[in-house]
Amino acid sequence: MEWTREKRYLPYSKWDALTLLKLQSQAARSEYQLHYHIRPMSGLLNDPNGFSYFNGKWQVFYQSYPFGAVHGLKSWVHLESPDLVHWQNLGQAVLPDCDLDSHGAYSGSAKAIGDKLFLMYTGNVRDENWVRHSYQVGAFMDQEGNVEKIKEPLIKAPDHVTEHFRDPQILEHDGKYYAILGAQDAETKSGHISLYRAEKIEGPWEDLGYVDLPAMGYMVECPNLVFVDGKPVFIFCPQGLDKKVTDYQNVYPNMYWVGESFDFDTGHFETKQKAPINLDEGFDVYASQAFNAPDGNAYVVSWVGLPDMTYPTDEEGWANCFSQVKKLSLKHGHLLQKPVKAMKSLRSDKKPFAGHHLMDLGNQTEIKLDIHRGQEGTLTLAADEAGEHGIKLHFKTGNGASLTVDRGEAGEAVNPEYGTARSISLPENEDLSLRIYLDHSLFEIFIDGGREVITGRYFAPKGQIFAKMSKGVSYKGKSWKLKNM
Repeated sequence: MEWTREKRYLPYSKWDALTLLKLQSQAARSEYQLHYHIRPMSGLLNDPNGFSYFNGKWQVFYQSYPFGAVHGLKSWVHLESPDLVHWQNLGQAVLPDCDLDSHGAYSGSAKAIGDKLFLMYTGNVRDENWVRHSYQVGAFMDQEGNVEKIKEPLIKAPDHVTEHFRDPQILEHDGKYYAILGAQDAETKSGHISLYRAEKIEGPWEDLGYVDLPAMGYMVECPNLVFVDGKPVFIFCPQGLDKKVTDYQNVYPNMYWVGESFDFDTGHFETKQKAPINLDEGFDVYASQAFNAPDGNAYVVSWVGLPDMTYPTDEEGWANCFSQVKKLSLKHGHLLQKPVKAMKSLRSDKKPFAGHHLMDLGNQTEIKLDIHRGQEGTLTLAADEAGEHGIKLHFKTGNGASLTVDRGEAGEAVNPEYGTARSISLPENEDLSLRIYLDHSLFEIFIDGGREVITGRYFAPKGQIFAKMSKGVSYKGKSWKLKNM
């Protein structure tokens, strides 16, 4: 199929039900399909939206184009969970069906207000010359999942920004509502975070200017502000960021900045941190969304996919997934990301992970390893029966300690022009703790209690379900098979 502009923006009502059913069936049968992560029923999944707690359950939506693995006319698909692990897909919730979102219901956030969930998102509108106009749209969702949109835009793009003005996050502070948005400055063409305030959620919304972080690349996408252990933390995606500021290897990075305080009314962000830090040191994390739950804890979930990139499942008519939800904390000014407690409920068939022989782990696995200090070796995951090809984890735990994850021999190539390996430095001469999750075509590696996380997709041939530790390495380990969510 040739994906022309007209095809991508064809109204949903013009697609027949049989086409959608075929796409859903094809996605469900894929050998690469995930089983304990959020994935698309069909077509494209991208940004997490509306991550929140409402009506006694956790809520999240995903940005969806259900008719193919391409970016087209976007909607929101709604999921609900009792524990942040077992998610039920409730179907489409926000459709591009009004004048304010005629060319796509783009990314946004949600907040429980009274007995309804308030949604705030970017409505994408194109005029007859295909010039984009961005509106920040409001809607209320009731406890039955019915969505009613507010007819007038909450926020129109101000004159000092370009058409790139999107991804609102709703916040509440001292009885007032605030929103932060990604923005491109019209004069400098640089990326910023815009700040708005309102007495009532429906507005009027007052422009407070930019948050006083430095300009970052040519655009900031998906900004989030959360409070972690009492400290304000901005999580965002700077596009075109100079690698002299912070090094990264992906086409666009997902980063965070820890502060000491944040003034909601002036946008002043007090920080000791000199530059943003990569949220994930892996290959495919982007557009992460974080929020503070009613109990004060901060949680984050990410899109595992990248803008402007392709993946092998594109040929199967579906693409991308979400990471697992991670709980956030701070240690020495560094963000720690840890699996939520309910991930343990997926465990079954516990086995020792030991020795240097080939181990059959299957496709849905959790592994916990403690590798002793002063060593060097390689752990191969999703390996073939010879233990030679797979995801390679090369580690050094002595002087010059490091961990390198290389997916170049794990199967089909995944955007190799951006490199097949990612490396991080480790504390020298200390034991290395790893907590590893595999789900058919996704790996998530938590290093030293979540001090670092390395996430990526892989597309290994059928039957590559083994693991092997190189000889001579002293370590302790155990593994579990993981059930479907």
